[in-house]
Amino acid sequence: MEAATSIVMPETAAPPAAALAEMAAALATDAVPEAVRLRARLSILDALGVGLASNAYPFAARALQGIAALADQPGRCSVIGRRERLPVRDAALANGILIHGLDYDDTHLGSIVHPTAASLPCALSLGESLGVDGRTLLAAYMVGMETAVRVGAAVKGGFHHVGFHATGIVAHFASALVAGKLLGLDARQMVAAQGIAASTASGIQVFLEEGAWTKRLHPGWAAVAGITAARLAGAGFVGPTRPYEGKFGLFQTHLQGHAAHLDMDVMVDGLGTRWHFADSAIKPYPVCHFIHGCADAAVDLGASVDWRDIAAVEAFLPRDTMPIVAEPASAKENPTTDYEAKFSAQFVVATCLAKGGFGLAELQDAALADPDVRDLTRRVTCSVDGASAFPKYFSGGVKVTLKDGRELFRHVRVNSGAGERALDAAGVTAKFMNSASLAVDAARAAAVRDIVLDIENHTAGELAAALRLAP
Repeated sequence: MEAATSIVMPETAAPPAAALAEMAAALATDAVPEAVRLRARLSILDALGVGLASNAYPFAARALQGIAALADQPGRCSVIGRRERLPVRDAALANGILIHGLDYDDTHLGSIVHPTAASLPCALSLGESLGVDGRTLLAAYMVGMETAVRVGAAVKGGFHHVGFHATGIVAHFASALVAGKLLGLDARQMVAAQGIAASTASGIQVFLEEGAWTKRLHPGWAAVAGITAARLAGAGFVGPTRPYEGKFGLFQTHLQGHAAHLDMDVMVDGLGTRWHFADSAIKPYPVCHFIHGCADAAVDLGASVDWRDIAAVEAFLPRDTMPIVAEPASAKENPTTDYEAKFSAQFVVATCLAKGGFGLAELQDAALADPDVRDLTRRVTCSVDGASAFPKYFSGGVKVTLKDGRELFRHVRVNSGAGERALDAAGVTAKFMNSASLAVDAARAAAVRDIVLDIENHTAGELAAALRLAP
């Protein structure tokens, strides 16, 4: 078999790992514009609300039971909305599962990654362990966010095309740099940390076949790997310096034939001055982001028709998302778990038409078993959206055929939560308070909110204390 050759890269100021490491090592919180820091604080707030809400679902207790069994000695790091105290890497694993467990966390649409889930679990747990101040915590988090977004943007959706969960890949590199920043590593050491992380980066999408829970694991496992990589690099462990573009590096091994479509310039252009992560969309629906345009269209249509009068529904989705949220139709039309439901365009569209929206309550067992919604779900077919603005926006449309023969159609180019329709501070705060209410009282939720929105004047320890429950 002929040996593979290294990817031919465009000339840039520095190799990607070196450029990202230099940005991470040099970044000072005050150098980031206030508008960008506000988006960072809001994304943290949103993610912590989701993390708290996850405790109302069975996967949280089962995950914590397994993680606690890993620890051979008591830990001191906090777990979101829990009484358990765990060693730092175990706490990061648990917090990652909670933050990403409901698939309600933010998404950068262009890179198709969940940047906060890729960065915050490491920042939160290692930051608490090291006793850092809020400014340091925020800087490290922003380093991870920007890294996740830029690596994801470079592959143009390629990880998904070959069966990887992109967040499960990029989170290893984001967490390595988050940990490196918190530990005070220099740029050379942070290059090594990325090189080490390249040997752990994975996360396959086979969970889609049966609604398995493994996607929830990916960001937390990446946080474990990132902390490990940074500690090894800090001790002088040698990692490859070209983990992304080198022969048998990340892009060649993970992208297969899609490696030819790389945009390597996006990994380095404007580093430290152009903050792509600030464009991340905060979700208004707890479902796969690919379905949000369709959900918007269905909500709009549902306000003007009685779902009982619907004979057939056609949902229009971006072509590249069809295998993930619409196929095979036989499975998507009959979701049996909350995770299957949130990746079923058919179920989400039917629910939005029948109930006028989609919230966490629509993922409870009773909602999944609703005979009227299930009947309508089987009347939803999915087609490619020829007017989609994907991947800039997760556009979508819905056509309803009524029993009297009339047809109604809505198309949403810019999905809610994205672009000019981004949730503002009031919207994010309202979502946080609603999510947090599933696990804690209003006073505790307000305490977390106030610390996060003023994180530069607090510490990682204060945030952790507000998030954990008393033993």
